[in-house]
Amino acid sequence: MEVEQVKHAKQNLIDGTWDPSEGIIEVTDLADGGVFAEVAAATPEQAEAAVTAAHNAKRAMRETTIVQRAEWLVAIAEGLEARKEELADVIVREAGKPISSARGEVDSAAERFRRAAEEARGQQGEFLEGTTTGHEGWQAIVKPQPIGTVLCITPYNYPLATTALQVAPAIAAGNSVVLKPATKTPVSAAILAEVIDEVGLPEGAFNFVTGNASDIGDTLAGDSRIDAIAMTGSSGAGKHVARQSEMVNLHMELGGNAPAMVFPDADLDAAAAAAAKGSFKYAGQRCSAVSRVLAHEEVHDAVVEKIEAQMDDWQPGDLFDPDTAIGPLISTEQADWVEELIEDAVEKGATLVRGGERDGRTIQPALLADVPHDARIVHEEQFGPVAVVTTFASEEEALSLANGGDLGLDAAVFTADHDRAMRLADRIEAGAVRINGAPSHGLGDIPFGGVKDSGIGREGIGYSIEAFTTTKSIVL
Repeated sequence: MEVEQVKHAKQNLIDGTWDPSEGIIEVTDLADGGVFAEVAAATPEQAEAAVTAAHNAKRAMRETTIVQRAEWLVAIAEGLEARKEELADVIVREAGKPISSARGEVDSAAERFRRAAEEARGQQGEFLEGTTTGHEGWQAIVKPQPIGTVLCITPYNYPLATTALQVAPAIAAGNSVVLKPATKTPVSAAILAEVIDEVGLPEGAFNFVTGNASDIGDTLAGDSRIDAIAMTGSSGAGKHVARQSEMVNLHMELGGNAPAMVFPDADLDAAAAAAAKGSFKYAGQRCSAVSRVLAHEEVHDAVVEKIEAQMDDWQPGDLFDPDTAIGPLISTEQADWVEELIEDAVEKGATLVRGGERDGRTIQPALLADVPHDARIVHEEQFGPVAVVTTFASEEEALSLANGGDLGLDAAVFTADHDRAMRLADRIEAGAVRINGAPSHGLGDIPFGGVKDSGIGREGIGYSIEAFTTTKSIVL
């Protein structure tokens, strides 16, 4: 693919005009290691101009009808589908995602815009009557209204699907938008910006800026004219953005360190398959990845053996081969980080059963057994293709290990005991608990988000629309 097909790759969309920057950011081609594309490095002045445009367009967006917004969202979905192969090629190159997964991500993004159109049509409000003494006869129309201007800050690991999950609900609710994509994966977002620019939103209602977070991040997040911030990223980055923002609605899905408890009565084959998928999919670069398998001491060895038997299905290869399961990590720095965590675990007594070899950004899927509880990889978000198996002796110990850290996004419980599953699901400190399956967030029908340092609020098409609205009561 010639990246020049992305007509505006080197420009920002500000107030309806594609505006170039003097600075350029090179985007690495993870398929071959070369330079894939060049995108604009927006200046703080351009970031401020994007917020100004969005702020000025709030009224125009507020006055649009639900029918009009739904039509725009469907048109955006159709625009993404028309450029599916181009988008899939871009995602392979900028994110290092195998082609089959990249195509699936485009489908997911388009579906999220369609579902947002459906949810938009359901924004009907409600009618209430006074029911307390002294308020007899009162009547109220309670209606949702747009929150205003939404700043969307998106991650590198799902550069199109996560962007859709933020932008689509913001538009569905009638807000103006400023989109700042991840610096490492901005080209798929640039194509989305082109698609949105073509559907006819009010001028300035959608703005798109690319650049280093260190250059424009604080300018965007700290602008008092931003009414809500939607962000997916690391816990550290989320805390920084929260500190810069003022009285805004924060909607953040941040880091994860999902434990997967495996009890002796579980279907061990199914548990091992889910653990392998949860650990290795997209080379582990997922907030919902299985970060640690807590296996009961009676089945630890069996679980390790069964995960190892799954590993042949999760090997890196040619990213454009539909049969390739995983690819490289996003950067050499990330590979350094994962390698460091593996080495620390081994130094503290873990057994490296298989894998862990490194070739540039690519790390062979690794399986660590008998991992001590004080190993860093047990407590820190790894974002790499490593299955970490540690042990517990009792239900209470498993719960203590699961809840012991600062993160609480996802968890999983593998057991045939329904009562135990529900008991643990209630007590695990996480936003979502999957029973007998690996954590997965899907298209957004079911709300997801974290507790503790894993985020604020719940994402999901309808839940995000609710987060991007305010409630007005008109009392008669």
